[in-house]
Amino acid sequence: MFSKLAQYGFDGWVVLEWVCCLKHHEQGAAEGAQFIADHIIRVTQKVFDDFAGTGTDLAANKAILGLT
Repeated sequence: MFSKLAQYGFDGWVVLEWVCCLKHHEQGAAEGAQFIADHIIRVTQKVFDDFAGTGTDLAANKAILGLT
């Protein structure tokens, strides 16, 4: 769910609902807030394969491979 919220740029409220007749509401709220904070996805400003668009350095590649 958090991936979809991030994918579509959602910047509104996220609410967690739980059903427990025993748990105190303040404990549930604190746990829910922490759960949400732990799962919010910080969206990257770069595409996954951005490294591939940097060009190539033939001399550096040969040096890395020991072909100089």
